[in-house]
Amino acid sequence: MRSFKHMSVLLIVMTVLLSACGANSGKTLVEGKTNVVTSFYPLYYLASEIGGDNVNVVNLIPAGVEPHDWTPKSQDLTIASKAQLFLYNGAGLEGWTDDFLKGLPKNGGLITAEMSKGIALIHGNPEEEEGHDHGDHDHDLDVDPHTWVSPKSAMVMAANVEDSLIQADPAHKEAFEANYQTLVGKLEALNEEFESKLAAAPHKSIVVSHQAFGYLARDYGLTQIAITGLSPDAEPRAQDLLKVAKFVKSQGIKYIYFEEMVSPDLAKTIASETHTKLLVLNPIEGLTPKQEKAGEDYLSLMEKNLQNLLTGLQK
Repeated sequence: MRSFKHMSVLLIVMTVLLSACGANSGKTLVEGKTNVVTSFYPLYYLASEIGGDNVNVVNLIPAGVEPHDWTPKSQDLTIASKAQLFLYNGAGLEGWTDDFLKGLPKNGGLITAEMSKGIALIHGNPEEEEGHDHGDHDHDLDVDPHTWVSPKSAMVMAANVEDSLIQADPAHKEAFEANYQTLVGKLEALNEEFESKLAAAPHKSIVVSHQAFGYLARDYGLTQIAITGLSPDAEPRAQDLLKVAKFVKSQGIKYIYFEEMVSPDLAKTIASETHTKLLVLNPIEGLTPKQEKAGEDYLSLMEKNLQNLLTGLQK
């Protein structure tokens, strides 16, 4: 009898642990709703905002994990194969998508869609044209995948998400359209704020730890100088660091931008060498657990980015 009691306690503990895991990962499909699987946080945000109560959105990459470092497990493939819609960024961000898509059942009725479609992609390393050659560490990335970091691109992606949701769940077309209009209103206001405030900023060059701000720079008249390339794991050469340091000194730049989900060591090295300060510029590839707990989202983090850009671009 006692062993049964122990067994039942053990089962309760296991159930609590499993449900806690489920809550943390959020990787749970819901019957009776359109299940949407997204490859990383910005798409999770857009799908949640536009889908509203009619969809259940599952984000594959957990909070605090850098998308460049993540690869799917077999359970991720299982979850996606049972969903109705799988949204991914494309433009080379998720190096695993080709194999992942091949592994999904062909007759399961799952719709897969690339959300960077329709955005004019940045090819190659634009800094090479300006004489800031950061070497060949980006040989595997010839397209800048960081489309969502510009509010202008985020609006294109929001329209792609809306189209995909309507395709997967036409019965809720009107609700998706209404939610989309609300979200686009917010993104348009954000875009206008970026345009007007950055146009008035006295400096136009930003020095960043990782080349994730090409679309932001292109859309709002800034020049991005990156310490590392398109992948945050790339190792710059000594001469690259010297070039960046020389640029910072010659341009009178006062701040070096770093990211919260990537080691700030290189940014700290340049800041120390050039007697400049450090500021966060967030590529919003994911939320940290702290940001998630605080209820931060794409819009609030982009507002913080704008404030930090304006601080760094003062004379």
